[in-house]
Amino acid sequence: MTTIILILITAIVALAIGAVAAMIVQRNMATSRARTIIDEAKKEAEVIKKDRLLEAREEEIKIKAEAERQAQQRISKVQQAESKIKQREMQLNQQQGENQRARNEIEQTRQRLDEQLAMAESKKAELDSLRHKAQEELEHISGLTAEEAKDKLVESLKDEAKTAAASYINDIMDDAKMTANKEAKRIVVQSIQRVATETAIENSVTVFQIDSDDPARIEEVVAKVRKQIEEEIIETGKRTAIDLGIHGLHPDLIRLVGKMKYRSSYGQNLLQHSRETANLCAVMASELGLNPKKARRAGLLHDIGKVPDEEPELPHALLGMKLAEKYKEKPEICNAIGAHHDEIEQTSLLAPIVQVCDAISGARPGARREIVEAYIKRLNDLEQLALSYPGVIKTYAIQAGRELRVIVGADKIDDVETEKLSAEIAKRIQDEMTYPGQVKITVIRETRSVSFAK
Repeated sequence: MTTIILILITAIVALAIGAVAAMIVQRNMATSRARTIIDEAKKEAEVIKKDRLLEAREEEIKIKAEAERQAQQRISKVQQAESKIKQREMQLNQQQGENQRARNEIEQTRQRLDEQLAMAESKKAELDSLRHKAQEELEHISGLTAEEAKDKLVESLKDEAKTAAASYINDIMDDAKMTANKEAKRIVVQSIQRVATETAIENSVTVFQIDSDDPARIEEVVAKVRKQIEEEIIETGKRTAIDLGIHGLHPDLIRLVGKMKYRSSYGQNLLQHSRETANLCAVMASELGLNPKKARRAGLLHDIGKVPDEEPELPHALLGMKLAEKYKEKPEICNAIGAHHDEIEQTSLLAPIVQVCDAISGARPGARREIVEAYIKRLNDLEQLALSYPGVIKTYAIQAGRELRVIVGADKIDDVETEKLSAEIAKRIQDEMTYPGQVKITVIRETRSVSFAK
């Protein structure tokens, strides 16, 4: 038993010794690993330290280089500023020298002017003395004082000035009348020539087919056609306003404009007449420096009093004016409508333009049936008037009676008499005939020599 215990004890001691030895070995190994880790850490620390030192040195170099660059820039700027200051000093010195020279020149000029002024004062005194002596001698010779002579001279100059002024005013008035007459005729003729008008007389005729004599059917068709006509009237009014460039018309005025398509005056379609008048008004207003849009508007609306929905006891011009006022047209437009037949006073420049253009459209050749014969008669009268003169062989009224060409015999009238003949015919036409615009008289004198080859 004791032996077993000893063996156990020995074994336990051996185990303990082995465990202790193992622990000592492990500790030594751990110590060795720790030393290795520490050594490696130290090495890594050294490497990191060297890297950080290198980075710090590089950063230091960069900072130093940047500082040197900025210092160099500041030095350069300072040098440039110093250079500018030196240049400015040189300029100031130069300017001071120039100013000094200028002051010297001014002083010299002032001295010369003072000398010249003194000489001028001396000359003036001498002239005053001489003039006084001459005046005394003239007074002695003429027996009049200076004031009396001046008064007589002034009166004489006044009379001459009055005479000259009166003559000048008369010349200006005569020239103005002649120029105004020519200019007015030119504007009217150009306005007529610039507006293309049709010479055919238009009649609006609408034919409706009635399928049955049944009264109910007739009433239905009439109602349908009335609606169609009303739509056509409005569409015509809108289209007319758009074609003429007229905007802002009241819908009722547009409807009245459309109704003019179905109305004629002396055989002339009223809408066509109003469109012609509107275009003529615009052209004439432009020639006169007025507003062509307002003139075109007034020309289109001038006869709306002929197509009212009711028939009041008023002339169409006054009725048209009241309709325009009702639908808020401008006062000058309303006055032009109401005054185009002189039934009210013309208060705007548009009124005479509308009046003239209305007459031009109604009086043009072929516009109205009743005046065609008068137009032809006027052409014949022009030709017969020129044929009444001796030496005239043939006459031709051309351009709707605006030009009369007269052919005379070369063996009967010479060049001087030809010029005199044209003036006499012009004066006689002006005195004896009524015509729109102006008539150009051209007298042609020619010599013909005819031979035959056999």
